[in-house]
Formats: sequence, structure tokens, C-alpha cells
Amino acid sequence: MTTRNAAPFVTPRVLVSACLGFEACRWNKAVVRSPFVDALRDHADCVTVCPEREIGLGVPRDPVHVEERRGLRTLVQPATGRDCTAAMREFAAAFLARLGPLDGAVLKARSPSCGIKDVKIRTADGASVVTGKGIGFFGGAVLDAHPDLPVEDEGRMTNARLREHFLTRLFAQARLRAAAARPAMKTIVAFHAAHKYLLMAYGQTSLRGLGRIVANHEKRPTPDVFADYAARFARALDHPPRVPAAINALQHMYGYVSSELNAAEKRLFDRALTEYRQNRYGAIVLLQLIKSWVARFDVAYLADQVILEPFPAALVSPADSASGKGTR
Repeated sequence: MTTRNAAPFVTPRVLVSACLGFEACRWNKAVVRSPFVDALRDHADCVTVCPEREIGLGVPRDPVHVEERRGLRTLVQPATGRDCTAAMREFAAAFLARLGPLDGAVLKARSPSCGIKDVKIRTADGASVVTGKGIGFFGGAVLDAHPDLPVEDEGRMTNARLREHFLTRLFAQARLRAAAARPAMKTIVAFHAAHKYLLMAYGQTSLRGLGRIVANHEKRPTPDVFADYAARFARALDHPPRVPAAINALQHMYGYVSSELNAAEKRLFDRALTEYRQNRYGAIVLLQLIKSWVARFDVAYLADQVILEPFPAALVSPADSASGKGTR
């Protein structure tokens, strides 16, 4: 495992479409290369699946489509006339029921089975005219079974902002799962303290709400506190942070080191902050500056803040620090 400061990263367990670099199992016996998945597999426990192969369609196979007739959607194989709807639903339910703990998923974009959005919906009159877009059958089952987990497709992971947000949520979920395996109030207190500025970057309201849960003034049983905290924590990180909230967290952390900086270093931070506000730099530039000053001045209070390295640095694209486009 890679290390963040003195603590190891918890290895997330991720569901991945098998065709994304693992197996040549697409309908045309192809494998899809995803640089993001290639990098992620070195830092995660990847559980792979090819739903279409699992329901007996074989490799190679005639393509399947999502078709709609009178408001009902079906998964069909036009070349053979086979209706795969029931088989796919049964497989998805059984597979997800036995899957075990999961921290997130990366599924094949626009696939009739695995797609989580932008899946072509066709007419069922033989003309196969595209009438709209929706969700694949297996992808929809994953979203329904794990509404609080980060679930993305590999196509969206080419966007720096979405990629950073997904990785932040993925590794946070893995850390939370590890903490829940040791259910003690001191564990959740420590978890919340380490995620303070990450949560602040996502919004003060959620930070305060989670703080009240951790305070546990009602003296509720620890398992109940963990359950409430986990649900609200997932909601807090559900959407990418807005720039004003992120700047608020960055400025709070900067306040711990600013008195030690010289005039040139302060100007450097102010300039980087302006560039970030104008969407020319990513937040990673500011975080790296603060991280270097935390180490230099030995600021113990900030040293273990997850926001300084929410996921392994090896998963950061070199382009992410050069442009703010698509970053938080």
C-alpha cells in the first residue's frame, strides 16, 4: 500500500467491468483500454464482471440493445430475437447479493448492460431507432443496490474534476469501512477529526451536522452513531465541492502557516488562489503548497488531514496540476 504521511491508505474494493483492461470479453471479443482503470488496479482490490457473458451470451456474441415498447424497457439481442431481460435481472440480483463489501464501481460507458447513463434506448419495432438515453440493466442494479457509493463509467474519468471527486469518495468510503470494523467512539471521533477540512471543502453544513453526530450528546449506542454518521458522510461527498467552499477550507489551513511565511511565499499562495478561483489551476496546486509548509513547519494539527492527500498521489494525472478545467 502507498502511504499518506505515516498512515497507510486503505485499499478500496471496487467493482469493475471486466472488459476495461482485464479480459477481451466485449461482444466483438475486444478489450477496452482505460488509463484510469490501469492506474487504479495497482491501488485497489478490483472485482471484475462481464454480465452479458455471465448470462450465457458468449464471446464473441451478437450485440444486445435496450428497447422500449409502451413504456417497458427490455434487453434484447436483435440478431437472435432473444429477450435477455429476466436473465440479466436475475443475475444482477444474485451477483450483487453475494458480492460482499464494496467501496465503489467503474463500469463500461454506454453499455446496454453496464452503462450508468447515456445508454441508447431504441424502438422495438424492428427499425431500432434511437429515441432517448437511459441506464443499462446491470448498471442500474448497481446504482439501486449501492446508492451511497461512488459509481462511475470509464468515459467520465477522463474529466479531471469528476476523476478527483470519484477517487476522493472511493478512498474515503474505504477508510470509513475500515473504521466501522473497529466500532468504538474514539475511532469515529478520530475519523471525523482527520476529515475535518475535506468535509469543510464540501460544505460547512455537512461538517457541522456530522460533528453533532460524533458529539453524541444523546449517548446513543456506538453502532447507531456509526450508521448515522456513515449515511450522512456519504451524502456530504455526493457532489463535487463548489469552489467557494473549497477556498474556505484552503484559507483555514493556510492560516496555520501564514505567520511563518515570507512575503514572496504569501504572494505565491495569493496568486495560486486567484488562478484557482479563475479555474486556471486545480486545487492540487494549493494543496501541495500547504502540504509542503505543513511539513516544513511541523504543523502537527494539519499533518494527518486527509484533504492533503485524499488518495494515492500516483493516481493524480500530471495534467491535473496544470489546468483547473474540470477540477474542484
